[in-house]
Amino acid sequence: MSSTALGETNGLIGADRALAASSAAPSARVRDLRLDFFRGIAMFIILIAHIPSDWLALWIPARFGFSDATEMFVFCSGMASAIAFGRVFSEQGWWIGTARVLFRVWQVYWAHIALFIAVAATLAAMNRYGDFSTDYVAQLNLYKFFDRPMDYLPALLTLRYIPNYFDILPMYIVVLAMMPLVMALSRIGTWAVAVFVTGVWLSANLGGFTLPAEPYSDRPWFFDPFGWQLIFFTGFAFAKGWLKAPPVDRRLVILAIMVVLASVPFAYFRIINISPDIQEWRKTYAVLIDKSSFGILRYVHFLALAYLAVCLVGPKGSRLAAGPDHPVWAAIWARFMAVITTVGQQSLAVFVFSMFIALQLGMVFDVVGRSNLSMIWVNAVGFAMITAAAYTAQWFKQKPWARKGAKT
Repeated sequence: MSSTALGETNGLIGADRALAASSAAPSARVRDLRLDFFRGIAMFIILIAHIPSDWLALWIPARFGFSDATEMFVFCSGMASAIAFGRVFSEQGWWIGTARVLFRVWQVYWAHIALFIAVAATLAAMNRYGDFSTDYVAQLNLYKFFDRPMDYLPALLTLRYIPNYFDILPMYIVVLAMMPLVMALSRIGTWAVAVFVTGVWLSANLGGFTLPAEPYSDRPWFFDPFGWQLIFFTGFAFAKGWLKAPPVDRRLVILAIMVVLASVPFAYFRIINISPDIQEWRKTYAVLIDKSSFGILRYVHFLALAYLAVCLVGPKGSRLAAGPDHPVWAAIWARFMAVITTVGQQSLAVFVFSMFIALQLGMVFDVVGRSNLSMIWVNAVGFAMITAAAYTAQWFKQKPWARKGAKT
């Protein structure tokens, strides 16, 4: 389901030297430490959520509220897009800005296609050559693709075939493609943007136009881009300055805490399973919490969580940058922050890689079993792998071969 700009994080200025030394290559672009931090956290949560039958998935935020790491990822992607592409629109005009967005759409499109081919090939190989009791191709319902490639391959390339496991990047592609229109409307006024974004979201939630996810069925995209664009352009508007962040106010903090706590009984599966009244409420008001069309209570819950998070980390993430006072803990914190922010900066590469390895980590569970010990070390291996992917992507983006005086 991803959304990156290069440069050194603004919040690292004045922080521990170890953190600054391990951050990205210097750049004139100013970054917000909070953006990279929360995108990095989202990447780790998304990995956990996609490992089949992962015990840690019982403890991710999605189990305790209506919104989850997907909202965090899309919201932060909207902010990152405003930073990365908004300046191009402002400084070089609408046509060049549109070209820049289309180039990003092109990159994300081929990342989506490559991810599908890599995963499908891996699952087919495991079915044919592996000694497993699990039918991995059936696990993702990909037999339609393998049985009718003449029909499904063209549908895949035209985004008319979107298996559920591969549904975030296509949603992101469509939302990105809406950005030039939003920027054109902003010339009329931010009110025009608000009317457009709200109207499109309402159409998705009131049963409007949907995109087909299969050539021969009525199944729509699981992540409806016309619903999810609301959270994307909310983040975009905050980064552009169209929306002002609310001040830190005790009354707002209390209200946000109440929203978060009130949602727990209606989202935590253990409570839902023993409460017929809550089950009935969820059926009656499903549209309010629907993930596909991005129901309004998901939006409210996320905004409450985001407000609390912003209050906790301080202005521009000052508390994240400062870390503990003790030198030993400060060094550990600096290294931790360097890892998290690097993962956040390389979110597209990390996301694609994590979706590829998540199923394979599930295969490891199938071999070694799902014990408390295996849950710890397999997830730790996954965390190490996406961290390595982030640093590798960062190294390639720095183009070390282009440096003057580099050894041949």
